[in-house]
Amino acid sequence: MDKRLVILGSTGSIGTQTLEIVDANPDLKVIALAAGRNVDRMEEQVRKYKPAYAVMWEEGAAADLKSRIADTDTKVEAGLDGLLHISTLEEYDILVTAIVGMIGIRPTIAALEKKKTIALANKETLVTAGHIIMPLSRQMGAPILPVDSEHSAIFQSLQGMPKDRVEKILLTASGGPFRGKKRSELVNIRVEDALKHPNWTMGRKITIDSATLVNKGLEMIEAKWLFDVELDKVQVLIHPQSILHSAVQYVDGGIMGQMGVPDMKLPIQYAIFYPDRRVMDTPRVDFKALGAMTFEEPDEETFLGLPLAKRAATIGGSMPSVFNAANERAVALFLDRRIRFLEIYDLIEASMENHVAVENPGVEQILEAEKETYEFIEGIVPCL
Repeated sequence: MDKRLVILGSTGSIGTQTLEIVDANPDLKVIALAAGRNVDRMEEQVRKYKPAYAVMWEEGAAADLKSRIADTDTKVEAGLDGLLHISTLEEYDILVTAIVGMIGIRPTIAALEKKKTIALANKETLVTAGHIIMPLSRQMGAPILPVDSEHSAIFQSLQGMPKDRVEKILLTASGGPFRGKKRSELVNIRVEDALKHPNWTMGRKITIDSATLVNKGLEMIEAKWLFDVELDKVQVLIHPQSILHSAVQYVDGGIMGQMGVPDMKLPIQYAIFYPDRRVMDTPRVDFKALGAMTFEEPDEETFLGLPLAKRAATIGGSMPSVFNAANERAVALFLDRRIRFLEIYDLIEASMENHVAVENPGVEQILEAEKETYEFIEGIVPCL
């Protein structure tokens, strides 16, 4: 039986790898695609996969796409209305949400209300709105299947095990390109240096997040919501080889983990076909060649992404939204060479200190916290 997909963020790293899985599995059908402004790639995807709908976030990009694909049957839509429309279509089974940013929250909620299965690669959805999303998922009986390699590994390691037997979640991290360096060595880091991830090929923003360990902080918060555990039960371990993608330690001391080569296609495919495991033509781990796997504690004095994330999660309410939004803006400024690498942390901390957390925020309050944070940062960046 065919599985029908709607893919939000189809032109990005996760989206394009999802479409590679579609290529390898004839029983997967693409119903709709959505992207930001990459019209060239979207046109290619529309012509290849022939979706019923294509959505561009930017109005100008949508108009351009509409003109280019006028000879096809694909309908072009734009903005939030377009995202909400394709997320609530009756004729699909799984929403792959790989869109970047808080714009992923509303389509995810809309899809859950239609009892759609979510293959989730958008961290912001749970980091900022986990208190809304997870109860809704349970209420509607609509599963959320993680696509992040770490959360997929945890999800796989939990299969068949009762939740109350979990002692600890072991969340692994490669350590990024600057593992072992001290703050003094990071003062003059260039954009090019921060984009050289040792193991993974990812988008620019998430690659910088890996270098600052903010990504692992976001994943800690996401794990708290996905697996309904307290934050102090999530332990981050630096694992430079990126073979053990994460693990679960149980109350008897036993540890279940998931290993594999660093390849995002495995967790994407697992989410799409869960609980089945399909054949996949990818490299296998060669343990003889690997030789050893090593683990170490993260350096939280140098890489402040983790302690800042823990502080945001402990405060709770709208503070994780501020942490996420401040990082998003700071990383964009760093990539534009307007601030230095370590100033990413400065902007996150200043934004959190400026914000008075709102308890149990609704979607509008979450988005307002994001807007407030952006405005605050733009007001202080010339002073840095």
